[in-house]
Amino acid sequence: MRHTTLFIGALITIFIANGALAQPQQKLKIEEAVVFLNGAELTSTSQVNLASGENEILFTNVAGDINTQSITVGASGGVVVESATFQNNYLGKDILTAQVKEMKDSIEILAAAKKPLNDQLTVLNEQLSLLAANKKVSGETNGLSVTELTKLLDLYSTRYEGYLSQKGRLEELLRKTDERIGKLNQQVNEEQKKGVQPGGQILVKFYTKEATASLITIDYVVPNAGWSPTYDIMADAVNRPIKLAYKANIHQNCGVNWNNVRLSLSTGNPNEGVTAPVLSPVYLAFYRPPVVNNYQNQSRTLDRTEIAAIPTNQVTDIVSTTTGVYQSQRGSNYSLGGARTSGTLYIVDGVQVQGSAGVQSQDNATIEHYVTVDNAGVNSTFDIELPYTIPCDGKEHLVAVKKYELPATYRYYAAPKLDKDAFLQAQVTSWEDLNLMTGPTNIFYEGTYVGQGTLDPHRVKDTLTISLGRDKKIVVRRERDTKLRSVKSIGTNVRETFAYSIMVRNNRKESINLTIQDQLPVSNDNNIVLEDIDDGNAETEENTGFMKWNLAIAPNEVKNLEFGFTVKYPKGKIVANLR
Repeated sequence: MRHTTLFIGALITIFIANGALAQPQQKLKIEEAVVFLNGAELTSTSQVNLASGENEILFTNVAGDINTQSITVGASGGVVVESATFQNNYLGKDILTAQVKEMKDSIEILAAAKKPLNDQLTVLNEQLSLLAANKKVSGETNGLSVTELTKLLDLYSTRYEGYLSQKGRLEELLRKTDERIGKLNQQVNEEQKKGVQPGGQILVKFYTKEATASLITIDYVVPNAGWSPTYDIMADAVNRPIKLAYKANIHQNCGVNWNNVRLSLSTGNPNEGVTAPVLSPVYLAFYRPPVVNNYQNQSRTLDRTEIAAIPTNQVTDIVSTTTGVYQSQRGSNYSLGGARTSGTLYIVDGVQVQGSAGVQSQDNATIEHYVTVDNAGVNSTFDIELPYTIPCDGKEHLVAVKKYELPATYRYYAAPKLDKDAFLQAQVTSWEDLNLMTGPTNIFYEGTYVGQGTLDPHRVKDTLTISLGRDKKIVVRRERDTKLRSVKSIGTNVRETFAYSIMVRNNRKESINLTIQDQLPVSNDNNIVLEDIDDGNAETEENTGFMKWNLAIAPNEVKNLEFGFTVKYPKGKIVANLR
């Protein structure tokens, strides 16, 4: 009976160790990763020996939660791939992050260090017990001489005190060790709560007419990976080209480490789908908005007579508060607005939405229906020459992509209405073929880090302008001339005059080119008229009111600019954005 129990236990141990399936296992080596903005495609290989006929092999070192429809298996030597089945492996050791593995190793080391400490403590306790027993025997013996009593006291003074002191140190060391192990266990639990993706397994069935060796290639797509661009921009001097280092922050949490893999970065996104859109006919008809009667706290569709009887505001009484949202200009039983408050009828851009708090619109729409993701441009791929290791920890790992040297022209720019400082800018043309994407930048000028910025090529028309930081040696000051300001009433109108001056001083040792921008107000109301405009010989855009001066300023030179305007508007009105 005992032998039978041992045999069954051994079978259970083998079953647990090798998994429920008895198929031979083969570890895949991840050779290449094509990383998309969201997701990645992994290519793995393995050399296998196959017997004639059907063979089943369980491949390990596979990412978890993969897109099963993306699995492709290739085999050399005329081997036929009959099927491939994926499953997550929650028992694998590779699902731990590097941090968790390190902490578990520390726990094992500390636990091993406790054993000799506990052994020493056991020996000390035995020695203390022997001393205590010796004291008891000596106390029960009659006729101890003075000499013997002195020796006994010396023994307790030297030995007992030392043992107690050593025991205290050992207990304190054990206490600190247990405390450290407890904290590490708590940290391990916290790390494991972060959702580390388990690895997976792929069971593949092969067929071959005769025994052969075959190179197996397995490709699949994983969702828990991606990359984002970042840039280092360096300018050595105002007469030197711009150096741009294109980098990528790559992250992955797919259940396996990428060790020394070839990386390719793609600007594509496999989640966008490949089906081309198809147009449907658009039929014109008169719009009849559905109306819900909240006037008597009822919820039913009103007929045309009931709608006409509802008290409403006139069109002239409705003012716009923001794009597509309107509200009443005077009181009534109904209000028009953009918020959802109980008991109110709301119209947003001519379409009614329900007004009860917490109730969604008619189509049960969520915010995802109104979010548009735009990956403009044709997909590009960057092949990284050097192999990289990207651990499965979900953290960002910086990878160098490309380095460019770009011809640039330099200028100083200031908008003193918004900021009192002048900014050095590099203007780059012919940047369209660099496949730049929106991302953060680290700016270096003359070998010194000056700050961070953002590169957004989607906003650039022909010239890419890169800000290289503030230059405190260029002083720009904008002031309103209070002496020339005036307010006059003429008939039913008010004429208000404004005047401004801009002073620029170049404290650098060399001449500079400085572009200054300011603006004139623009009226979209016939009752608000701009008169007596003096733009100070600036290049002025009529539609926007933007003014621009391009100045060449010698060292220590001071230049002054002046501009002004008059605004005429009806009495009793307040004009916004005049100051």
